[in-house]
Amino acid sequence: MSDPIIMTDKLTQSFDGVRAVDSLTLEIAKGEVFGFLGHNGAGKTTTVQMLTTLAKPASGTARVAGHDIRTDPLSVRRSIGYVPENVRLYDTQTATENLLFFARLSGVEAPQARVAEVLDLLDCTYLAHQRVGGFSKGMRQRVGLAQAILHRPSVLFLDEPTSGLDPMGIKMLRDLIIRLNIEFGMTIFMNTHLISEIAKTCTSIAVLSHGKLVFHDRIEAVTARYGDDAALEELYLSLTPVGRLAGAAA
Repeated sequence: MSDPIIMTDKLTQSFDGVRAVDSLTLEIAKGEVFGFLGHNGAGKTTTVQMLTTLAKPASGTARVAGHDIRTDPLSVRRSIGYVPENVRLYDTQTATENLLFFARLSGVEAPQARVAEVLDLLDCTYLAHQRVGGFSKGMRQRVGLAQAILHRPSVLFLDEPTSGLDPMGIKMLRDLIIRLNIEFGMTIFMNTHLISEIAKTCTSIAVLSHGKLVFHDRIEAVTARYGDDAALEELYLSLTPVGRLAGAAA
């Protein structure tokens, strides 16, 4: 069996004496669509910030696509794409102009051709010459996704990708995630709190509660044991009791 493409070893981060991520040890196989569940403040975004080298861990470490986040952060960045919850783009520029800027910044060869290719891949060529400032949340997410895959990353991180999207936008994003995974072999690491999207999209899931990993399994094992979305929701709530959510870490 090949080495995991994402591996954390006692990864820890603290803020003001509170452990936002508490000794997280986790392995994710290449080619997974991994769903990282947790209540608001569970530590999901903090975990992604460490894995994408946007924040240094207080202790512990991790390897992403074979590279250590502490000792080789540049190689990690070259191997990953990242779409934050709120995509930041230059509103006065068109989608193409935004993507060309990021393509050149990333050293993408033949940037014009690659931008056109990615826009076509994500079925958003019609956005190419429109100014980003007039885009809906869903449109911005698609351009953000295009920007994240310009350099053909092996791992794609998505932080609450469905936040603020309407049902059609959620379905379109889901279809894009599945396509990138199946057709291009990208490993997807997705922070989410939408139980309804888990069984439709993910191949494995984990649950973080107050910084601690409390559950991790393949989705087929989860659905075989717990059944439909309602049962999955009951499982999730049993692992992250509502009464414990007050005062959660960031």
